[in-house]
Amino acid sequence: MRASQTLFLLLWFFCIYAPTSFSTNVTYDHRALVINGKRRVLVSGSIHYPRSTPEMWPDIIQKSKDGGLDVIETYVFWNLHEPVRGQYNFEGRADLVKFVKTVAAAGLYVHLRIGPYACAEWNYGGFPLWLHFIPGIQFRTDNKPFEEEMKRFTAKIVDMMKQENLYMSQGGPIILSQIENEYGNIDDHYGPAAKSYIKWAASMATSLDTGVPWVMCQQLDAPNPIINTCNGFYCDQFQPNSNAKPKIWTEGYTGWFLAFGDAVPHRPVEDLAFAVARFFQRGGTFNNYYMVMKPYMMFKAFLTLSYSRYLGNELMPQLFWLLPKQYHGGTNFGRASGGPFVASSYDYDAPIDEYGILRQPKWGHLKDLHKAIKLYEEALTATDPTITSLGPNIEVAVYKTGAVCSAFLANIATSDAKVTFNGNPYHLPAWSVSILPDCKNVVLNTAKINSASMISSFTSESLKEEVGSLDDSDSGGWSWISEPIGISKADSFSKFGLLEQINTTADRSDYLWYSTRIDLDTGAQTVLHIKSLGHALHAFINGKLAGSGMGNHEKANVKVDIPITLLAGKNTIDLLSLTVGLQNYGAFFDTWGAGITGPVILKGLKNGSSLDLSSQKWTYQIGLKDEDLGPSGGSSRQWNSQSTLPVHQPLIWYKTNFLAPSGGNPVAIDFTGMGKGEAWVNGQSIGRYWPTYASPSSGCTDSCNYRGSYQASKCLQNCGKPSQTLYHVPRSWLRPKSNTLVLFEESGGNPKQITFATKQMGSMCSHVSESHPPPVDLWNSDAESGRKVGPVMLLECPYPNQVISSVKFASFGTPQGTCGNFKHGRCSSNKALSIVQKGCIGSSSCRIGLSINTFGDPCKGVPKSLAVEASCS
Repeated sequence: MRASQTLFLLLWFFCIYAPTSFSTNVTYDHRALVINGKRRVLVSGSIHYPRSTPEMWPDIIQKSKDGGLDVIETYVFWNLHEPVRGQYNFEGRADLVKFVKTVAAAGLYVHLRIGPYACAEWNYGGFPLWLHFIPGIQFRTDNKPFEEEMKRFTAKIVDMMKQENLYMSQGGPIILSQIENEYGNIDDHYGPAAKSYIKWAASMATSLDTGVPWVMCQQLDAPNPIINTCNGFYCDQFQPNSNAKPKIWTEGYTGWFLAFGDAVPHRPVEDLAFAVARFFQRGGTFNNYYMVMKPYMMFKAFLTLSYSRYLGNELMPQLFWLLPKQYHGGTNFGRASGGPFVASSYDYDAPIDEYGILRQPKWGHLKDLHKAIKLYEEALTATDPTITSLGPNIEVAVYKTGAVCSAFLANIATSDAKVTFNGNPYHLPAWSVSILPDCKNVVLNTAKINSASMISSFTSESLKEEVGSLDDSDSGGWSWISEPIGISKADSFSKFGLLEQINTTADRSDYLWYSTRIDLDTGAQTVLHIKSLGHALHAFINGKLAGSGMGNHEKANVKVDIPITLLAGKNTIDLLSLTVGLQNYGAFFDTWGAGITGPVILKGLKNGSSLDLSSQKWTYQIGLKDEDLGPSGGSSRQWNSQSTLPVHQPLIWYKTNFLAPSGGNPVAIDFTGMGKGEAWVNGQSIGRYWPTYASPSSGCTDSCNYRGSYQASKCLQNCGKPSQTLYHVPRSWLRPKSNTLVLFEESGGNPKQITFATKQMGSMCSHVSESHPPPVDLWNSDAESGRKVGPVMLLECPYPNQVISSVKFASFGTPQGTCGNFKHGRCSSNKALSIVQKGCIGSSSCRIGLSINTFGDPCKGVPKSLAVEASCS
């Protein structure tokens, strides 16, 4: 190693690990955050550390940096770190300090959203359940028991960060902290105590002396010096509550969360880029992409879309739910998901997907947008924009300081427009923003994508049992345990009446058994009527499953009428109630219950009479018998493998030993064939699975029009199919040999149908038109040389050491279709394929300019484009 390299590494080391010598001041003013005396334009993205693994963190963070991010934002999850009062967990996926240091090592800043209320589709909003049982406590209001606990935990996190010198005032990466979270959406429900609580929270946070600013999102009355910030799909119209505060967007949603029973959401990158560009156009200087949001049909927290005042009759005023934007969504491992009914996948249609793979073209187009906006930084931070109109739905914002002039041209209508600005003509596609760093030349238009798109797919392979795990039975390498139906544990107890589930279980398990007996003189065909606060239930009559019911994320309550047969004499009614993640949002959400609170009625008995069982004596059991005996880690009482494997039966534990799929591609388990339950790999829970819960058959579209305001029902995919069949297994949890998979199957399935799936990158595509601006990274060279660079088709292999091995399609003219399904249009250059093959094959990346000098002119006077599909190996 050369001396210069050694010196560089030593300097880097001391910057990261000896920060007290390099402390930096962080303040703010009307225009921006001010870091070490300089106003900054900052682009941020949310990564929730427990939704991926420490082994994944460096790669995800580096890809975020490569995508143009300056800041990583994360919540802090109280119930993860203090599951038992006074007993803390900061290991593995909960190692917050390691996560922050990993961000710092990549050269990025951190926004630490302590809360400690998180929401985040996280179980119970991030609050630990033990908090609920403190005498006299009321959450998120001016209540002394709550405030004492909130201050204690917040101070602990701040002290941990200080001890490691992680605040920028100490030379560390943390430039912002957040206290509370979206309280302004629901604070009116708490009356006058809400105002005093917010003042207390602000005072408490600032008293901890972090040396960096604090923010409160969605809090119009955030007291000074707290910065109030915006969350939403669009935040361009937001203004802070003081002219001394900058315009910050803490949650801009990249997509939508997935719930069991729902279609898969998708937000087009053209609309997302439009929203971000509009924010910076109208004075914003800090934007964060976020993945999280609240279930949109359950709460009444709205913002009115500001675009209605521009669009007139073209688009009616709309409301959208305040739902949180994430750069990498990740996975809800274990029982972490809230909602209820939030799926184990927290992919969120983010620029980096659940498996840590770039989602193209979303990642690439946003990267180009960030580059374009950073070209403005000097002008953006120096002054407020001058905003004028160039016609209906056309808005121009000019930033001018000294000799520097930059501009945004926005078309906020759903049809294209032609305008003249500074004497020059411009074509503005519908619902787009053009960025002009020099007030003349367009460097990027949000509706024109230059970056390549990628097709990814999962390749299935059979679950390979470990050698020696097979036996002479027909179990196929599987062993099992039957979970007892009804009461089987010594710590069961009896009460008169029906108990609410969360207060009974304290969320130690998803499951609560309700059991009672009745005596009848004669047998009867009757109907068992059950009402439950949710989330699902199974009814067993005399040890046999009689029927089930479930809610959904819009309405968790369950009401079922199950035809049953009762015998003369004693009959046992066992009801298994279950939760699917606890409520995480809403006023007083901590008091919302679950479980079978009744009534429970037998209808249609002798002479048409009914019998209300609600008030009689019930016996209760928290959790499952084998849940306490360790089967999730592969240990328990004797596993059965010597007789026929039971399939399509409820309440069965299954276990097998397997070999990990070869290679290094991301791994998932396909649970098609199973019903509902939870799965563990080598003792680590990969989350709840529920492949039988399908989405509605209607509401999806084959093509998505990005033009116009995004809303919950727009651009849905996968209708009429299971919401989730593939469940992420981190590679770091797998061993080359001797892996154990354990399932608890709740409703009935066949584990022999389970397969592995590895994620493969397939074709990459580019479709660029003559009207596209040149690539953003050519801007400086173009400007300096004085030459005009035209549109360029770009392809780049996704992995190092790959080269473009084939060109499957190339057409210059009027090609049609999408990646993987391109077709020649009515005109096409006969030279396109050979030109692209010559320019790309054998290289890791290639650039080909769109020019009739290169391709010829197959149809004079017709706008042309170049579409290419290629593959790498």
